[in-house]
Amino acid sequence: MAGELSTRNLKIFRWTFSDRSLTMKAYLNAVAAFLDYGAQVAAALLVTPFVVRGLGSYFYGMWQLLNRLVGYVSPGSGRPTQALKFALAHQQSSTDAESKRLAVGSAVVVWALFLPIVTAGGAILTWAVPGWLGTAPEHADYARWTVALLVFNLALGSLTSLPQSVLQGENLGYKRMGLSALFVFVGSSLVCAAVFMKLGIVGVAGATVAGTAVTGVFFHRVARKYAPWYGMSRPPTGDVRKFFGLSWYFMIWSLVIKVIMASDVVVLGFLNSVESVTTYTLTKYTPETLVSIIAIMIAGIVPGLGGVLGSGDLRRAAQARHEIMSLSWLIVTGIGATILVFNRTFVSMWVGPGFYAGTLADLLIVTAVVQLVFIRNDSAIIDVSLDLRRKVAVGSVAAAASVTTACIGVRFVDPPVVGLSLGLIVGRAILSVSYPRLINQMLGSSRGSQFSVLGRPVAVTGALFVTAAAVSSFPTVLIGTGIRGWAFLAVSAGLICLVFMIAAFYAGLDAKERRAITRRMRALLNSGSGN
Repeated sequence: MAGELSTRNLKIFRWTFSDRSLTMKAYLNAVAAFLDYGAQVAAALLVTPFVVRGLGSYFYGMWQLLNRLVGYVSPGSGRPTQALKFALAHQQSSTDAESKRLAVGSAVVVWALFLPIVTAGGAILTWAVPGWLGTAPEHADYARWTVALLVFNLALGSLTSLPQSVLQGENLGYKRMGLSALFVFVGSSLVCAAVFMKLGIVGVAGATVAGTAVTGVFFHRVARKYAPWYGMSRPPTGDVRKFFGLSWYFMIWSLVIKVIMASDVVVLGFLNSVESVTTYTLTKYTPETLVSIIAIMIAGIVPGLGGVLGSGDLRRAAQARHEIMSLSWLIVTGIGATILVFNRTFVSMWVGPGFYAGTLADLLIVTAVVQLVFIRNDSAIIDVSLDLRRKVAVGSVAAAASVTTACIGVRFVDPPVVGLSLGLIVGRAILSVSYPRLINQMLGSSRGSQFSVLGRPVAVTGALFVTAAAVSSFPTVLIGTGIRGWAFLAVSAGLICLVFMIAAFYAGLDAKERRAITRRMRALLNSGSGN
């Protein structure tokens, strides 16, 4: 009896220790990711106005459009980084170093196998892009050289990202905390230098390649230092075949998600104008930042969730997923409403009032972004299960639907940005319904449990968003210009965001959900303080 009690106590201790360890790592990963992302946001805020002025509205819009088009070539890389990250996350607790080195070797082999596809796709795009965009003859070579450099950067980045995937898969992303932020500013400085030297979009693309190379070397050194097993072993054919099959699904999914996320700019540029792309992307900048905030938070948590799923503890996994979605909802509601209040003012002060797409367009852009946050959350959770077949099938249907509805919106709704956003929301609704059902099946939950609790949060989000959009013109009148204006904007936005989050916390969550989020926040704070 004493032995049974001792064993039971040991299991409880291990579970408790595991929870604290995962919470600690999730906290550190999130802090590191937010430091990196904060550097990216700061760099973009400083660099973008300079780049817009240096390139002009036409070439800045072309730069954005060419980046999205090259993004469609990226699935041809096979996504070995994604396959490696989730394969390592699944064997996080394993001490078999050789097995992990074989996984790295398999990822490199898969990268090499898919390289001809990237090269062929890039060559076709390089040759055809001036005709597709209706580029003036004197600008055709600029477009081709830019695409060629971006495709090379894509292939290089797929290889140099492998060390970063090792760190993420091992739940060690926090080990490069703060240092990698320096390389964000290095890359941004190279871009500014290219614009200052009047090298145009070709020079900007070259600067991007240089930044990718420097960052890759940095992560290689970090992985060697903090993952003792880090290295590469020559994998047997069977391992490569298995990894290739996993990468194949990630490749298809990568194409799907590129269509879902990047089709907006491509559709608008093809069916409307390159200049409208500039207005749309600058208005969308702060809402798109919202997606990245949640994405980096989930990226820090999901590898730990992969370990929970790997252990077979579905109840604990379902609880973790519910907490992830509740916390995501709280963040997107508070920040989204704040963006709707201040985005007009921000864009006007940042790059000029002529680049703001309008209140209704802004409201729909933020709504589409919020929808995408939850789709990506569920997508990441499905990834760690390594069961991608149904996810890819449903995503393919949704991608085709979203492009179709976006095209219809741009053609028949005025202004086109409003039609574009409406079309994206309608097309992506397939994923908003299907992915929660897939996860419920994976976790053994009832189908109705996901949707039965949505009414209250959706109503609160809608009320706050409409209210925020209605008052969006007032900050432009009240906030001044210059350094004082920016300081007033930052302080005002912070206070308003706090108000919105408090309102959402009490109005949109029930008592059980509030306790869960409060408990998790306390655990993160205790982890961060070393308690």
